[in-house]
Amino acid sequence: MSRIVRWDPFREMMSVRNQMDQLVGDVYRGPAGWQGNGDGGHIRLPLDVTEDDDGYTVKASLPGIDPADLEISFSENTLTVQGETQGESVEEGARWHLRERSFGRFARSITMPAAINADDISADYEDGVLTLTLPKADEVKPRIIAVGGAEERAVAA
Repeated sequence: MSRIVRWDPFREMMSVRNQMDQLVGDVYRGPAGWQGNGDGGHIRLPLDVTEDDDGYTVKASLPGIDPADLEISFSENTLTVQGETQGESVEEGARWHLRERSFGRFARSITMPAAINADDISADYEDGVLTLTLPKADEVKPRIIAVGGAEERAVAA
C-alpha cells in the first residue's frame, strides 16, 4: 500500500534553498577572518563593534558556550576570539526536519583601526553575549586643550 504525501511548496522551496546554501555557502560566508575546523566547515561568529572617544566595544553572540572554553588574544593590534561548540547527539532513527545551529571550531580575527592599550582590555560574558572592552592608547585619544588665558580668568574670577 502506498502512502499519499501532501505536496508542500514551502518544503520544496526550503529544500532547494538548502541545496543552494551548500553549493555556494562559502562564497557568502567569506573566508576572510574565518577558520574552519579542518573539514571545510565554518561557523559564523557575528560581531558588533562600536567606538567612542575612549575605545572600542566588541560584542559576540556565543549562546551555550562555556566562557572557560573561549580563547581571546590580542597581538599586533589584532583581536582574535576562538573556541568550539559541542554538537548534540541524535537518537537512532530520528530524522532532521530543520538543522540550522552550527557546531565545531570557530575563530574570528579583526584588526583594530587605532592603537589599543592592551593591558586594560577586559572581557565579560553574560546571557550568551561576550563583551570585550578595548581602550584606546592615550596617544590616539582626543584631547581637550584649554586656552591658558581663559583658564587663568576663570580662576581669578
